[in-house]
Amino acid sequence: MNWLLFGIAVYIVVQLIIGLAVSRRVRGEEDYILAGRNVGFLLATFSIFATWFGAETCMGAAGEIYTDGLSAGSRDPFGYTLCLGLMALVFAVPLRRRRFNTLGDLFRTRYSPGVERLAVVLMVPTSVLWSAAQIRAFGQVLSATGDIPLVTTMTIATMVVIVYSVAGGMLADVVTDFVQGILLILGIVVLLIVVVSHAGGIQEFARTVDASRLNLFPSDVSPIAHLETWLVPICGSVVAQELISRVLSCKTPSVARRSCFAATALYFLIALIPTLLGLVGPHLLPGLDHAEQFLPRLAQAHLAPFLYVVFAGALVSAILSTIDSALLAAASLTCENLVASVRPQLSSRARLRISRGGVIVFGLIAWVLALESGGIFELVEEASAFGSSGVFTVVVFGLFTRLGGPLAAAAALITGMSVWLWGHYFAQIEWPYVSSLLAAIAAYAIISSVGWALPTIFAAGQNSRQPDDAARAEN
Repeated sequence: MNWLLFGIAVYIVVQLIIGLAVSRRVRGEEDYILAGRNVGFLLATFSIFATWFGAETCMGAAGEIYTDGLSAGSRDPFGYTLCLGLMALVFAVPLRRRRFNTLGDLFRTRYSPGVERLAVVLMVPTSVLWSAAQIRAFGQVLSATGDIPLVTTMTIATMVVIVYSVAGGMLADVVTDFVQGILLILGIVVLLIVVVSHAGGIQEFARTVDASRLNLFPSDVSPIAHLETWLVPICGSVVAQELISRVLSCKTPSVARRSCFAATALYFLIALIPTLLGLVGPHLLPGLDHAEQFLPRLAQAHLAPFLYVVFAGALVSAILSTIDSALLAAASLTCENLVASVRPQLSSRARLRISRGGVIVFGLIAWVLALESGGIFELVEEASAFGSSGVFTVVVFGLFTRLGGPLAAAAALITGMSVWLWGHYFAQIEWPYVSSLLAAIAAYAIISSVGWALPTIFAAGQNSRQPDDAARAEN
């Protein structure tokens, strides 16, 4: 088994070399966090796909479906596919047109620097949690390959990722994403073909699926619980900096939209493969102690050694890409919207150094979270839900309406976060995210209405303001 680990190590080193070579073109912060806003259709498509197709799809979702059937796949692949489609249809063009460096810039330009900092404080933990999920998945792949303790493999993963992320930035990320995406597609497709062949063909493969595992909407789950399951990946992830950074890196708004559409289709088609394999998993590999290791264990059992090295290396590379993106997102938000907002005189070089330092700090925090977590799916769910209900609400109102100002935005952010924390950790209700989303929308609408109504009432009584001025008072 050592030579398999050696093969995977060589594969990772090659990816690191590619990233380091490309990183020599990084001259400033815009190159580091947005690849100079010069990413074309093909690279953007594969970068979005490779970033989205991470641990939650190939490890977490496949393991959950292995255990609980298709109903466990409502978040991934179906929910996250809808998230990408929503980005393409609604958000990609208006975000790219505004030439933001990060999503945090929207909160500053539309509301205020205070709202910007509050939003970023809520957004950064999401990226760190997502990084932790990928680190855990990286460790699971190496652990399944070489029977190495999970703690050891996650520590190795963290060290590799920090080096990879600090050096490369977005410019290196999109190039390695392209290579990783192609190899990942080949590895997943080859695994499906080999497994179907070993099962005796498509018909025999299909017969191994228990019909009771095909129910996407179990009757014993309430409608609002279903809504909770679907809204977390859709609303929670469409405002993720990891996705938005790729939209902002595209050459034009048109390229951003077309790339998101293409990535949506590509993601859905390829993500269906782990879903199908997870459905037949109990028949293929019964009694796994760690369901998250299902996909690499399946590949190990069915692929020839050379093909397994290609598959495992591609899987690890895809996970590396996602960690890189998440750590870069956390670091860029911190530097651009927290540090630079306090010290606007910082040069591009200084911001670049701060961003790279942030990658190291957040990488170590993610490593600790990965060690303490109960599983990949748990981390991804936390990442998608943490604070995102308020962020989603404020982004939608901020991009598409003139309703509301800083007070309404701050109220929505604080209310959404508070209600989710209360519902998830303390009351432990069945639908904390739905509750937090409704509360955030209500808070924004109420504060906006009060802010509009009070000046209007005052103007009516004093006859000292024009109606249109009063209507804009909150804005």
